[in-house]
Amino acid sequence: MSSEKINLQEKLAKFSEHWSPRVIAQMNDYQFKLAKFKGEFTWHAHKDTDEVFLVIEGKMGIEFKDKVVELSEGEMYVVPKGVEHKPFAHEECKVMLIEPAGVVNTGDAGGELTAQNDVWV
Repeated sequence: MSSEKINLQEKLAKFSEHWSPRVIAQMNDYQFKLAKFKGEFTWHAHKDTDEVFLVIEGKMGIEFKDKVVELSEGEMYVVPKGVEHKPFAHEECKVMLIEPAGVVNTGDAGGELTAQNDVWV
């Protein structure tokens, strides 16, 4: 990892795929990932870790079995480990995810939206 400053907008401009997180930094065992969301993701859970969603630009929601959490630019939410959830965004939303290295984006669900892990941008 470089000790250079990181410009989030420059990093976001380097990819266009939705639901395909890209690592931009690592601190100890945690990775900072950027992703673009649009449409519906898959229901999933991460049994061993919490997951942080920080909205950089746009709006998104996280559906739970009993509620929906709406997030706007500058807002964040921590999904507790083991809690099933489904992110979604009606329009493209740019998000930072903070989670331990090695976490698979679809958690225990797998499927066609599973992104390659540990892809740096």
